[in-house]
Amino acid sequence: MRVQAVDVPGGGRTWTVLCDEGLPVVAIEEFLEHHRVLGSSPNTVRSYAKGLQLWWSHLARESVGWEDPGVGTLRAFVTWLRTGLSPGVAPLGPGAGTGRALAEATVAARLAAVVSFYRFQHDVHGRGAALARASARSVRPGRYRPMLAHLEGRREGRGSPLRLRSLAPAPPPVLTPVQVGAILEGCAGFEPERGEWRGSLRDRLLFATLAETGVRVGEALCLTHADWHAGRGETPFIEVVPREHPHGQRTKGGRPRRIYVSDTLERVYSDYLWLLADLADAAGRVLEDDWFVFVNLAREPRFAAMRPESVYALVGRLRRRLGDLVPAEFTPHWFRHTHATALLLAGVPAHVVMRRLGHADIQTTIDLYGWVTEDAELRAVAGWQSFCDGWRVSDG
Repeated sequence: MRVQAVDVPGGGRTWTVLCDEGLPVVAIEEFLEHHRVLGSSPNTVRSYAKGLQLWWSHLARESVGWEDPGVGTLRAFVTWLRTGLSPGVAPLGPGAGTGRALAEATVAARLAAVVSFYRFQHDVHGRGAALARASARSVRPGRYRPMLAHLEGRREGRGSPLRLRSLAPAPPPVLTPVQVGAILEGCAGFEPERGEWRGSLRDRLLFATLAETGVRVGEALCLTHADWHAGRGETPFIEVVPREHPHGQRTKGGRPRRIYVSDTLERVYSDYLWLLADLADAAGRVLEDDWFVFVNLAREPRFAAMRPESVYALVGRLRRRLGDLVPAEFTPHWFRHTHATALLLAGVPAHVVMRRLGHADIQTTIDLYGWVTEDAELRAVAGWQSFCDGWRVSDG
């Protein structure tokens, strides 16, 4: 079995689960279509598809039918996710059987897919009553709450036969100002002698935008040129507008917000805009306001919206190129954590950081970044205040 990406007519992408014969698994597809109709994000559909693909594989290995497998089978599934072993199978030697080593948050996400599936089955078809009562609470309160919020409440008469253990939330990973600078220079650097940029200005603009605004990768990829407002003597800003992306990205939360940016970031965008206009003109195209900001410049189709997979491939190349200058495991989302951490360490109020990040309520911000104010020693790690200098922060 495998999870298969599906391009939607008219743009966009979704996911389904195919059986060994290459056909969609009917029960899973019905559930995923339910979420598509409800407007669940493509990432949520993808996460559910992955969880159910693993669940179906586990059922096949245990020779159990999917309609009402029982809590014991679900418990065995969690054991398998954590260790790679079936219940009752003891590992031989230290570390044996732990090759999968899934984080508890990942286990919770996979379990959430299964529980949500059986709640749907129970409500619609009357199947799987026991698993419909299971709890899929996140093991890190707050980290995954938006996607799993509908699983948190206990329905009347639905006591939970299975709960994952809760762990104290770990501080989110961050990059130091020096590491952010190394990443930006690894993309492109300005050569004063020649008066031009060397390297990929698009890539530098992408990571500079992530670092300075705290937007999610999907939100950055959804930006169009109409969303970028030059200062013209006032404060420049970008508008994060709810919008579907051709490759399944979207603005999370469905609420627009305005993010003020520095003159430095505006200059990088302006230089990139001139470069993009020249490339479009050479190709017989006219740059329009509704073009996505981050597009293919070298690969085909040229000027098409950049894929999220391309961003992660770029991060992989940067990690190899920069070596010990950056953490080996850093991802684009670290820029968002870094942005919030830098603002809080620089003394920006939590409610302002909440609005800038686009969190629905301040509790989410506190859950994620409350540790920052308790660890003032981080101020000595690097110049966080100077790192934020020039950023335009507003709670509007």
